Amino acid sequence: MLEVRNLHASIAGKEILKGIDLTIRDGETHTIMGPNGSGKSTLSAVLVGNPLYEVTEGEVWFNGKNLLEMKPEERAHEGLFLSFQYPIEIPGVSMTNFLKSAINEKRKAQGLPEMKAPEFIKLMNEKRKIVELDSKFTRRSVNEGFSGGEKKRNEIFQMAMLEPKLAILDETDSGLDVDAMRIVAEGVNKLRTPESSCIVITHYDRLLEMIRPDVVHVLYQGRLVKTAGPELAKEIQEHGYDWIKNELGNEE
Repeated sequence: MLEVRNLHASIAGKEILKGIDLTIRDGETHTIMGPNGSGKSTLSAVLVGNPLYEVTEGEVWFNGKNLLEMKPEERAHEGLFLSFQYPIEIPGVSMTNFLKSAINEKRKAQGLPEMKAPEFIKLMNEKRKIVELDSKFTRRSVNEGFSGGEKKRNEIFQMAMLEPKLAILDETDSGLDVDAMRIVAEGVNKLRTPESSCIVITHYDRLLEMIRPDVVHVLYQGRLVKTAGPELAKEIQEHGYDWIKNELGNEE
């Protein structure tokens, strides 16, 4: 599904990613962990086409297509989705209208007709139940007045509606209480399919106890320096990142 080869990226002239190699296959869930400033959010921003970041070297292929040649909206139409660490508020734009526009733009790009109103409402009612989102939220402006947990659940609701091929969850667990984290995790698990994949970016293993990843990577100083199974997240939670730094130091 996703093939990243020797990816280098900078912002404001400062290199953040220094040669990322990553392969994600259909149906896989990958976790990326790492200390602050290691490049985790930069990687997600580059994949979805944030114009603030400049790719200086490398390739990214998504289902056989050159991702770096696509505009951000084209990447979304191809099936990329990013759940933000800090979801923004969009006053004056209702969730219903926001999602209807997003779905119909995607359908237009795929050569499909617009979704009819009854079909859309039915879909929305089905999907919001996945994250236990009350119907009143769909009538409110996007994220306006939402609590932190409601914003994160709303992100997963949007993911459910758009049915992406690859979802990137950038620290979705940040600031969530236990109940909200459970709802978000259950929502992600219910949306897993053999054809869709997920990248979970996190600092902690709490969310990973609920969303069992297939592969865990450690991103450190702009490079993926360690890859293993779910047990790696446990080691990091127990020992921090110092042992990885020491290990890298010994290799040098």
